[in-house]
Amino acid sequence: MPNPYLPFWEYIPDGEPRVFGDRVYVYGSHDLAGSDHFCDYVLKCWSAPVNNLNDWTCHGDIFHTRADRDHASDTDWTDERCHLYAPDVVEKDGKYYLFAYIVNAKGCVAVSDRPEGPFKLIAPYKYTISDEICCNGWFIDPGVLVDDDGRVYIYCGFERSFLAEINGDNMYEVLDGTCIEHFIPIEKREEDGFVEENSFFFEAASPRKVGDTYYMIYSPKRGSRLAYATSKSPTGPFKYRGYIIDNGVDYPGGNDHGSICCINGQWYIFYHRMTNNSIMSRRGCVEKIEILPDGTIPTVEMTSLGFEDSLLPYRITPAEIACVLKNGPYVTEKNVFERVLTNIKDGSIMGYKYFDFGDDDSSKTMEFAAEINGMGCDATLHILIDGEDGEEIGTCAIGRDNGVVKAVVKNVTSRHSVFFKVTTGYKKLGWMSGYFEGRTLFELKNFVFMK
Repeated sequence: MPNPYLPFWEYIPDGEPRVFGDRVYVYGSHDLAGSDHFCDYVLKCWSAPVNNLNDWTCHGDIFHTRADRDHASDTDWTDERCHLYAPDVVEKDGKYYLFAYIVNAKGCVAVSDRPEGPFKLIAPYKYTISDEICCNGWFIDPGVLVDDDGRVYIYCGFERSFLAEINGDNMYEVLDGTCIEHFIPIEKREEDGFVEENSFFFEAASPRKVGDTYYMIYSPKRGSRLAYATSKSPTGPFKYRGYIIDNGVDYPGGNDHGSICCINGQWYIFYHRMTNNSIMSRRGCVEKIEILPDGTIPTVEMTSLGFEDSLLPYRITPAEIACVLKNGPYVTEKNVFERVLTNIKDGSIMGYKYFDFGDDDSSKTMEFAAEINGMGCDATLHILIDGEDGEEIGTCAIGRDNGVVKAVVKNVTSRHSVFFKVTTGYKKLGWMSGYFEGRTLFELKNFVFMK
């Protein structure tokens, strides 16, 4: 599946990937298309066989903080303010434990005999540490580690980090004397011209153990990034090593939350991207990564690939899988069946990485077609490969009406990114200068190449 890797109508941010048995499970928050706030009152779970990452199954709602048409609330201390945010799920002694972050209320732990749930409440967290440290019992963005010796640790925080050991016999009791603040140290760091002030940690703690090294994936102050730190102990100290991905590079960014997961020997970073010109309505994405022998994880770019090695340009490509959106465009959902790139203006750029055009060089040309919603304007779609300043292989005239536009373009072979750059022929004369500047010229729905 390309990015986003779940069905395009599904909005699952804050994804925590876990491999249990022969399936990979993703637990996350649940956003609503077009919403003006993060998340809602349910948690959902999706899973796929580890040997077929194109076959995702929805396991429905697995936990609730509010009654809906099919379920009672799983909590009796929550109200209409208590949305469910980023959860985590771990396995211990054959049981699966869900750690829930509830806004404006104490968090809790639930259990199931199956990794897909549904999960039944055990209890809210029990602890004697300061409410100030654990954010009034919310335990923001809980990430949980069951170590090889059976000991259990919870990592949480917002704008400062803390960890504690959990009683492995009941999974909800925080053990006295085990709380450690600032496992990601407070410091001031400058990176790429951006100064991280006060605490380098922002939110989204997600622990993993790789060999004998403990990894902490988290969101730093530059919240569009997922950074990582490592330690030789589950209780730290953790040393900052770099960042893995940034969802705001040449794309309308926002917060980020996810983790790393090894599936069939390949490591991935799970993260999310925004839609609807907002920082809400987030959808899960994934990229392949490497963990080098020295423990470092090289930064990776956002792509349209998801779990694929390459995309096929001769299949219809939904415009919404763009991984580069500059100078205006964004993904918006009109209904469950239709999402488009809208707000396309003079100078807008849309990019897709990567397509494999094959090795057929028997022809000098091929055809290009795109489905658009017209906006009463004329424009030109410049079709380029290998970047926004790459080789232009053709242009396509965009008209004022809805429908299909076509062009003959240069034949291409091998693997390339594809970029679209939009221009208009409107002249800026006198008092009419810039009349069409900033106007939406058209919406892009799909496109395809044909040989």
